[in-house]
Parts: sequence; structure tokens; C-alpha cells
Amino acid sequence: MYYNLHTHKATNQPDIFELVNQYPKDFDVSIPNYSIGIHPWYILESKIDEELLFIESNLDNKNCLAVGECGLDKRIEISFDLQEKVFRKQLALAEKFKKPVIIHCVASFQEVIKIKNELSIAVPMIIHGFSKKQELAKQLLDNGFYLSFGKYLLRNPELEAVFQSVPNDRFFLETDTVEEQIQEVYKLASKYKKLEIKELKNTVETNFRSLFSEK
Repeated sequence: MYYNLHTHKATNQPDIFELVNQYPKDFDVSIPNYSIGIHPWYILESKIDEELLFIESNLDNKNCLAVGECGLDKRIEISFDLQEKVFRKQLALAEKFKKPVIIHCVASFQEVIKIKNELSIAVPMIIHGFSKKQELAKQLLDNGFYLSFGKYLLRNPELEAVFQSVPNDRFFLETDTVEEQIQEVYKLASKYKKLEIKELKNTVETNFRSLFSEK
């Protein structure tokens, strides 16, 4: 089985377990396994309370495996203070319902680390679409985060050494919004990690089951 930690499009292939990202505004009840959250890009101040209530009402659903994607982004015009407020509220929900968190983070890694430590977040926190340098990867790992690789692994050869440096029990693979299939991400990841595809699949499945105990 291939495990795709984060995708915006369900392909419903029998040999792929997909964690599909959902937003409250266009929630699809037919998707079998999903995460749900308020992405910083789509924060509407007038809708925050309503959307948080909607998220909370779904977190008991057995098909809802995680909160997110949510997080912080310094490269958008939405107030950073507002982003942080919404992020903190979603982390509180994740803690309450014991759900892992899938994080969107752009130019805000130190703030995300600080908030995690300040709030003593105990649920797993996964930085999706990791694309940064080895030093930051190590800092995040040292602070208890998991890293998920996909689009940038396929696009940026410089990530090879970064990916190789991540312990095998601390990474996930994803497609996010790319056209490539999860099998292509696994193929490159197996080359970088010097693992047979079967070994890599077992590794990612073990990681997935350790975080998402329902599955």
C-alpha cells in the first residue's frame, strides 16, 4: 500500500491510502479519509468562529484523521496576528480530540516551533511539503516535528541530502497539488534512501500507523 499523507484530490485507487485535505467551505462527506482545517490563505475573519465549530463537529468522525492543513505564512497579506490566533485555536482542537496536525508553514518556522513549545502540544505535528535546508530540518526534528516530502523532492535535487538526513521514523510522502502520482514520489524517495520500494512502503506505513492509530 502507498500512503499519501497530503493531497487535495482523491484518486480512489485501491493500492493508495490517501489523506485528503478538506476545508470547511467545500466539505465532501463522501471522502473516506481526510484532514480538515483553516488554511492561512483562506482565513475570512467573519467566518472563523463558524468554521472552527464545523471543524470541531467533524473531529469525532472516524474518517477525520487530522487537523489541517493549517499554519502560518509570512508571504501573504492576511494579518500574521490573525493567522496565529486561528492556528492556536486549531491546535487547541487537535489537543482536545488527540488528532495529529498537518502544517502549512512559509517563512514562519521559528514561530511554529515557539508556539508548539509554548502550548506544550503533545499531538504529532507534521510539516507538509518540506523544502528547506538540513539545519532547519534538524531543528524541527529536534523539536519533535515530522517532515513530509513531495512536490519539492521531485523538483529540487538539492533536497536529496536533506531527505537522506531525516531518520526513517520521522518522514512521510505526499503529492499535495502536483500532477505526479504518489508512486513517482516513492520511486525517487527509495533511490535517495537506498531502500527497495517494498521496504520504503513498509517504513511509511509504520510511520503512518504510529501517528494515526485508527488506521
